[in-house]
Amino acid sequence: MSMDHLNAIAEQIHRDFEARTAARDQALALSRQLTRYCAHTIRAVHRGEGEEAQALLAQAREVVRQIRTALAAYPDLFYAGYTQDALKEYAEANITLALITDGHLPTPESLGLESATYIRGLAETVGELRRRCLDILRHGYSEEAERLLGYMDDIYTVLVTMDYPDAVTGGLRRLTDIARSLLERTRGEITLSLRQDLLVRQMAHLERLLNARNGEAG
Repeated sequence: MSMDHLNAIAEQIHRDFEARTAARDQALALSRQLTRYCAHTIRAVHRGEGEEAQALLAQAREVVRQIRTALAAYPDLFYAGYTQDALKEYAEANITLALITDGHLPTPESLGLESATYIRGLAETVGELRRRCLDILRHGYSEEAERLLGYMDDIYTVLVTMDYPDAVTGGLRRLTDIARSLLERTRGEITLSLRQDLLVRQMAHLERLLNARNGEAG
């Protein structure tokens, strides 16, 4: 064996590792950027800033494109945990915007996401819907909270049908358990708010009746 031949092989491996490292570093930076855009999108949604949310999602979409381009030659890096976690946040931001604004629910295909990544994003949307419900309930019972609770219930109903190994779903079972807990707590809080609202209405009605009778007696 010629050492020149071995050195040539080693040099080729060096070039491959250098290229992979550069692609990985770029993907890490882009993944962090994507996560920030998605977090800001969700915050804008909760603040009722629809146009801002749409603008942020457009920027996030461009970052997703850049990630795909950067890792086109390295599918193992594209399917690495940090990349798919960022894409999961992208799914969550899109779905949260659609459900809270009662818009069109995006599909995995329309977002260009794998099924496991999309369904994990869908599962985490339950937490954002709960957050929105609690914001609404601070001002009293509302049918809007009931609408969002219905979405939470629909999502959980879908999640429990995904009875596949975690290696296939990316750890969906744990997220499903969390979604069930959030759903049950939110349902209880909405029920309590509804009962309080009914009680306040009944007391107000009783007060009007008593005032009317007192007026007649006077």
